[in-house]
Amino acid sequence: MPGGVLRHPVESPLRRATPRRRVGRNIRTMTDRIIPIADARTASIRPPDANRVETPTGRMLDSRNRPLRDLRISVTDRCNFRCTYCMPKEVFDKDYNFLPHSELLTFEEITRLARIFIAHGVEKIRLTGGEPLLRKNVERLIEMLSALRTPEGSTLDLTLTTNGSILGRKARLLVDAGLKRVTVSLDGLDDAVFRRMNDVDFPVSDVLAGIDAAAAAGMRSIKVNMVVQRGVNDDQILKMARRFKGSGHILRFIEFMDVGSSNGWRLDDVVELPLRPLDANYEGEVAERWAYCDGDGEIGVIASVTQAFCHDCTRARLSTDGKVYLCLFAQHGYDLRALLRADASDGQISTAVADIWRARADRYSELRGRATEGLKKIEMSYIGG
Repeated sequence: MPGGVLRHPVESPLRRATPRRRVGRNIRTMTDRIIPIADARTASIRPPDANRVETPTGRMLDSRNRPLRDLRISVTDRCNFRCTYCMPKEVFDKDYNFLPHSELLTFEEITRLARIFIAHGVEKIRLTGGEPLLRKNVERLIEMLSALRTPEGSTLDLTLTTNGSILGRKARLLVDAGLKRVTVSLDGLDDAVFRRMNDVDFPVSDVLAGIDAAAAAGMRSIKVNMVVQRGVNDDQILKMARRFKGSGHILRFIEFMDVGSSNGWRLDDVVELPLRPLDANYEGEVAERWAYCDGDGEIGVIASVTQAFCHDCTRARLSTDGKVYLCLFAQHGYDLRALLRADASDGQISTAVADIWRARADRYSELRGRATEGLKKIEMSYIGG
């Protein structure tokens, strides 16, 4: 599509226009299918015993020839929002058993594991949660991670995903600690819509102020992620596009990912925003990139349900209590904390990581359907998005 109006080039929700519905009771419809799965956190596997120690080569492939390039680290399972698509109040209420502090990886343990993953080829680390800025002194962890280097001596691509509620107060500390990029979750500009979606009556103005504070503090790159649900916030799409066009920030529309539920991600067939396609920034990038024809910024589309990108997924996820997961939709993780606290050497842990990754065959989104119905997956708030 060399210019013109926004028409997606392949079959996707962008081409399936349906009548627009207003926000109202529909905000709660997906909770009818929620199944509490707190116990899924205990579904872990001890990593293979590393009776041998092998030297990392800096490049490691899984069983489908996918390299390990990205590590997402959850630093807390707590969040101050109760978004209906992530941490609904019906599950994460006042009686929910969040992890005690003693079970969380310390900053030193996180940094040690990050160093081991970097030796195997990781070039990008994203801190997630829960809400990562709720972790006390998280800027200290950022300072520790930003000091790490790849085997070639390059700096890491270090970033963080936040709901933006505390960003205004933390922005300067984060930048001073070495954070250069941040992604802010923002599901609409209409205050009533936003308050309903976060379900804690938090105002959208405070998140927008946090984004402005991050830019003023010198954050080099700011991305804004909008999860779109049919009948809930789809009327916010154009408002969001117009708000961030020309801002220097990259807006990305994310397909609602929930097995057994409607995708909910769609735009009208024709949108009056002239765009042209862009090439991916790197192998394994999840967002399809689109630039405004006047050069005034870009947007992205992440559609993992209808356009699975398992074939070049390069991501591993480290939970806040030290389990490594090989897929966002995983049923279990591998307990690296057990090795850390059993005084295993770096070489032993490194070899275990290599064995885990080389055996990886995950491709959930390519199989989504009858083969995946009923599987109990780890909550996204536990391992990060």
